[in-house]
Amino acid sequence: MSCCLMEDGILKNILRDAKTIAIVGLSDKPDRPSYVVAAYLEEAGYEVVPINPMITRWKDKMSYASLSALPSEVMIDIVDIFRKNEDVPAIVRDAVSLSDLPKIIWLQEGVESDDAGKIVENAAMQKGKPVFFVQNKCLKKEHIRISSQS
Repeated sequence: MSCCLMEDGILKNILRDAKTIAIVGLSDKPDRPSYVVAAYLEEAGYEVVPINPMITRWKDKMSYASLSALPSEVMIDIVDIFRKNEDVPAIVRDAVSLSDLPKIIWLQEGVESDDAGKIVENAAMQKGKPVFFVQNKCLKKEHIRISSQS
């Protein structure tokens, strides 16, 4: 139920239907990749939910210390992770513990964790809901690529 690669059609459908993206490790510094990606996604029409215990706000949005600190009524479609490889399994455990499983757990370029992939796969099987797992890819670049296809 989870995978590292998915067909463009599936990704296009998920990106089209997704509304809310939690960005774990979102920086409030405009020169950081997480900020650039988040600003692009917000401009593309997504609701960005900042997750970073070191900041209180990103732009006009309240930042949460962790995924587990999100109010239960906040539904996340995509979790995009900008953290060190060793931090990822714990973050993914939080992601799959959300009241509604995200459609994709996404690890940005340079971020990889096979253990996190196993956590996603197990959660998807236990909850009977498909969850895709992508690692070492930039969500902004993939969105641009998929959006440019007819």
